[in-house]
Amino acid sequence: MEAAAVYVGIDVAQDHLDIATTADQVWSVKHHPRAMTALAKRLVKLSPARIIVESTGKLEQELVIVLAEAKLPVVVINPRQVRDFAKATGVLAKTDRIDAQVLARFGEAVKPEVRSLPDEQTRDLMALVARRRQLHQMLRAERHRLLRAARPLKKSLEQHIAYLEKQLAKLDDELQDKLRQSPLWQTQFDLLQSVPGIGPTTAATIIAELPELGRLSRHEIAALVGVAPFNRDSGKWKGKRATWGGRAPVRSALYMATLVATQYNPYIRAHYQQLVARGKAKKSALVACMRKLLVILNTMLKNQQPWNPKSTVA
Repeated sequence: MEAAAVYVGIDVAQDHLDIATTADQVWSVKHHPRAMTALAKRLVKLSPARIIVESTGKLEQELVIVLAEAKLPVVVINPRQVRDFAKATGVLAKTDRIDAQVLARFGEAVKPEVRSLPDEQTRDLMALVARRRQLHQMLRAERHRLLRAARPLKKSLEQHIAYLEKQLAKLDDELQDKLRQSPLWQTQFDLLQSVPGIGPTTAATIIAELPELGRLSRHEIAALVGVAPFNRDSGKWKGKRATWGGRAPVRSALYMATLVATQYNPYIRAHYQQLVARGKAKKSALVACMRKLLVILNTMLKNQQPWNPKSTVA
């Protein structure tokens, strides 16, 4: 009789890792590089079908890299999916060990697809893009504070704003240098920016956070980013379709690019105006334009062709 496949769940905390398997093994190790290396060796001996780890705001990243380098089938999962699964199976209690067990059971039941880990160069680019996003958020917050700040605070805020602007400019130069290191990235960067509305920040975000662009179908790429509307019907009741999930950093960058495109991109502007004229709410029309713009970018990278309004309309 063939042995049952083993699925592993790992709950990542600041100081320790809790590991559980569908073979009823449960143990903990320190969240430390040497301990993670030893854990990878132990897991290799188990030959697991999947190792499920929750996305925890980059806390899990070092562990995932160690497991992937050991050629283990590690999958990073959205925490909401796992919580929904736990509730559906009647697991209401929540501890680190229980979470690890739920992750293992989730892997066994759902069997999520194993995707290759980004290489070191791509991870560096993603880190730079994420840091730029953080600096931009801090800069925007400080500018808002300056508008309402008491007089004694204004000098401090102005100095911090100047510092953040300098750091942002420096980071933009680093991003440009990083993109130039790869001929593929540089080609994609130029192709994306040929579209009216797509600037260097959006292009860099898309390259770093959406490597699947140009490799998937229009429906798949829209669902991956989170701009594809999903049906909400039951019997005779027809609910309003809504977008759900997806990659938030890409969606945020695409939203800002679409706002610009509705003003300066003739094709997107015409599409937006047609939707509004037909009675579509402005927000819904904007999401539809985001989807349209994303599909155009996907086609451009697939065909390796720059923006051409005539071929786009066709």
